[in-house]
Amino acid sequence: MLCEERLNVEIQKKLSTERAQKLQEGQCEVTAETPQPVVFVQEKQIGDHEKTVKAHKEDKPQKLLEMNGHTPVPHSYDYDLIVIGGGSGGLAAAKEAAKYEKKVMVLDFVMPTPLGNSWGLGGTCVNVGCIPKKLMHQAALLGQALQDSRKFGWQFTEEVKHNWMTMTESVQNYIGSLNWGYRVALREKKVTYENAYGEFVGPHTVKATNKRGVEKLYTAERFLIATGERPRYLGIPGDKEYCISSDDLFSLPYCPGKTLVVGASYVALECAGFLVGLGLDVTVMVRSILLRGFDQDIANKIGEYMEEHGVNFIREFVPIKVEQIEEGTPGRLKVIAKSTKGNQIIEGEYNTVLLAIGRDACTRKIGLDKVGVKINEKTGKIPVNDEEQTNVPYIYAIGDILQDKLELTPVAIQAGRLLVQRLYAGATRKCDYVNVPTTVFTPLEYGACGYSEETAIEKFGEENIEVYHSHFWPLEWTVPSRDNNKCYAKIICNIQDNERVIGFHVLGPNAGEVTQGFAAAIKCGLTKEQLDSTVGIHPVCAEIFTTLSVTKRSGENTLQAGC
Repeated sequence: MLCEERLNVEIQKKLSTERAQKLQEGQCEVTAETPQPVVFVQEKQIGDHEKTVKAHKEDKPQKLLEMNGHTPVPHSYDYDLIVIGGGSGGLAAAKEAAKYEKKVMVLDFVMPTPLGNSWGLGGTCVNVGCIPKKLMHQAALLGQALQDSRKFGWQFTEEVKHNWMTMTESVQNYIGSLNWGYRVALREKKVTYENAYGEFVGPHTVKATNKRGVEKLYTAERFLIATGERPRYLGIPGDKEYCISSDDLFSLPYCPGKTLVVGASYVALECAGFLVGLGLDVTVMVRSILLRGFDQDIANKIGEYMEEHGVNFIREFVPIKVEQIEEGTPGRLKVIAKSTKGNQIIEGEYNTVLLAIGRDACTRKIGLDKVGVKINEKTGKIPVNDEEQTNVPYIYAIGDILQDKLELTPVAIQAGRLLVQRLYAGATRKCDYVNVPTTVFTPLEYGACGYSEETAIEKFGEENIEVYHSHFWPLEWTVPSRDNNKCYAKIICNIQDNERVIGFHVLGPNAGEVTQGFAAAIKCGLTKEQLDSTVGIHPVCAEIFTTLSVTKRSGENTLQAGC
């Protein structure tokens, strides 16, 4: 037995030697170098050990690395992670990384709007998005509550008026406190923050340019792009000179007066909704449909409600020119628009024109081409894998700039935190972009989670889904006798999967609060049977979802006689 083992060992040694000799012979044929190993840099042959040492003394490998725009990769880095963009997602990721004692930097710089407006740390949501939008929506709801209050016995004789400046000052003061809070939080967590524009200049290297034009270079092992989006302009005469966007509206230093809102996005309808709720004359110019990407049954109900409550709609027209008639705060503008169906031209006069036609990703001017990060050339969006990693392994991206992902603040925050936990804490959980709840804060709020009716039919087939729906009348609206049967509830169920709820839609007061709770149930696999077996809370709006019995297929009446 011992002799046999020794024989096997000798055979293995001989085979290994023969393989090594053949490998060396093959390498010699390719490189014409006899001594091993042979060194290559940038696909250029340097040679054996002796030639490599000589080349190193002449700095030849470094020069080869720098050829064709290649910047040498630093051997050590200034930071473990540099986050480009100080919005909700970027800040969440930076603070999460600091928890694991990583050296982190945040670069954030707001390019001023065409009218010169900019803001502090925190990104779109905090400064010019969700936060001021909902606060101004609340201002409009309070106006409606004042009208309702008379029926509940409240008596007041003085004229009730709204003061735009008081509202904007209060909103901006609150936002300012948030900006300061974010800076303090970064400092407490030892995250370096620079109010500077971040731009890639080479592998693992960014250039940071502050408002005075001072440039600094920083290196990092990893980078996270969280630059978000900015409002799109029409590209017509007068748009950037005379129009405003949502980046300007929430800090506008004067009441906008008679306003034209261009667009049919949720931003357009939310802004139009609170402006009319504050008592302004508001018109919405729509190119095609309302709320593209949302359930169109609901979108049309929102449009009808807004029209009934004073919003004018000009459908199938687009502006082609904006002219200034008179300067002022506000001034007077003339808008010339053309039909999308023909050659008809119309003109209108407004004090303010608000553009809300979409947003563009802030990715084209941050040097992504210098490091080879691929983007969608049409949209500027960045494709990533299921771990938010770009095609360049050390560069990641989150938030609104991602291709085919939801553009929602909580999604960016979740994605940022989970990414950092995977990178630095050994976690494996990935961001789930399915069944994400959202709310549109139009005058009649709209909450949704899961599939729209159109998308469900397209994916599963009309014969395989069941739609349960009903109108309802909030108890709080019955005494003022307003808006009966304007609120609406709908769930979409997959018949082939035990009537699992795959779409949830509610149109009514506090829609966001209602939707958030049901979203957790949908995440857990909620079925129609489970909804039916749930005891409702009486008398609240959400109770309607525990008693839905009418299907769309049946064609039965869904109108309610009372609460």
